[in-house]
Amino acid sequence: MPDPSPDLMTIIPPMRPFKASPRIAGSKSITNRALPLAAMANGTSMLTGVLFADDTQRMIESLQKLGFALSVDQPGHSITIQGLGGKIPNASAELFCGNSGTTIRFLAAMCSAAEGQYVLDGVERMRQRPIGELVTALRAIGATADYAGQSGYPPVRVGGGLAGGTCRFSATQSSQYISAILMAAPLARTAVNVELIGPVTSEPYVRMTLAMMEQFGVISQTARMADNAAANRVIHIPNGVGYQGRQYAIEPDASNASYFLAAAAICPGSQVTIQGLGRNSLQGDVLFADVLRQMGANMMMESDAIHLGGCRNLTGITINMNGIPDMVQTLAVVALFAQGPTRILNVGNLRVKETDRLSALEKELTKLGAVVSTTTDSIVIDPPAKPHAARISTYDDHRMAMAFAVAATRIAGIEIENPQCAAKTYPEFFKDFQACITGRSA
Repeated sequence: MPDPSPDLMTIIPPMRPFKASPRIAGSKSITNRALPLAAMANGTSMLTGVLFADDTQRMIESLQKLGFALSVDQPGHSITIQGLGGKIPNASAELFCGNSGTTIRFLAAMCSAAEGQYVLDGVERMRQRPIGELVTALRAIGATADYAGQSGYPPVRVGGGLAGGTCRFSATQSSQYISAILMAAPLARTAVNVELIGPVTSEPYVRMTLAMMEQFGVISQTARMADNAAANRVIHIPNGVGYQGRQYAIEPDASNASYFLAAAAICPGSQVTIQGLGRNSLQGDVLFADVLRQMGANMMMESDAIHLGGCRNLTGITINMNGIPDMVQTLAVVALFAQGPTRILNVGNLRVKETDRLSALEKELTKLGAVVSTTTDSIVIDPPAKPHAARISTYDDHRMAMAFAVAATRIAGIEIENPQCAAKTYPEFFKDFQACITGRSA
């Protein structure tokens, strides 16, 4: 049986190829966008398929502390929220955002648009994660925003309303800053133009944000800037058009689905089907299935389903993962079982996530026998002839815990420290993952 200790988890490897259709809980990224969009909307919204995890709980609690009326049905994975057309009921609040980047960034922008005064803070790691780009952008469109502690980092103090105008992002550290501005922009007194200079890290998440804004009633316009540089563009958000309440179904979480797909990919003869995700998904992380296909896995993607089967000879690849950086840890673990090195490029923003993910990967993959090297924005994994078991440190990072569970499907005896950190986005992960690969519960 798996180790029952809350501080340690041992996965039982499968004895034979497995076939499974795991049910993946709702997307964190969509849940934590849908909640503030519904709060800013005019009228009632009912969200279904809601993810209940640490990050989304911080968002729910913060909205309640701001005074919004939420009817929460956790067993039914639904929330009904009464939107107030851009108004915040409480004129002041102190919001604890934990280590949830989406919560602190999206709500900082939303609260900036209100006439009150709000302070947003988090755990010690959150106070080490930069937020200066967002504060600068908010100030550019007329917000009152400053720091309650170290300059450039949370806690932040915001409020006073948004005038509108133009802000600019260049070589931004996180697409969440851009998404935060975009979502709050319709509340400004005049139109907002968001200029994007050069490529955008995690750009699929910006596209997700714009698509969800449209679903709630606000249509943006994107145009190339006058300098004609191919990557430079401006997103125009009109004023006078507000969000409208609606019924909204949240997709399964594509990031969390990646661990099940990866497990099938490295176990020859195994097959996993993920229902509710496919070509029509809002989430860029569905593209991870194609990354596994490039390595040799058998993959078929339908409009709303992904089918993936493992093969005996995965091959290392060189790939730019700037668009889907949350998949880097999963890919790095899959690389342990490929032939030849895997080179993952243009992922420097991983150093300012829940932990320095490039450094953490280098340490933990080395424990399993890989030869690993990193730069400021890349990692190269040269797999061992035969990976061996080790105790894996997770750095209080949910994706470290879940990614290295994938390695345990092929390496007996891997121990994962602090497994409960997976609750940040997937509280039932280890139970569901063990059931997927062996039919037994963790």
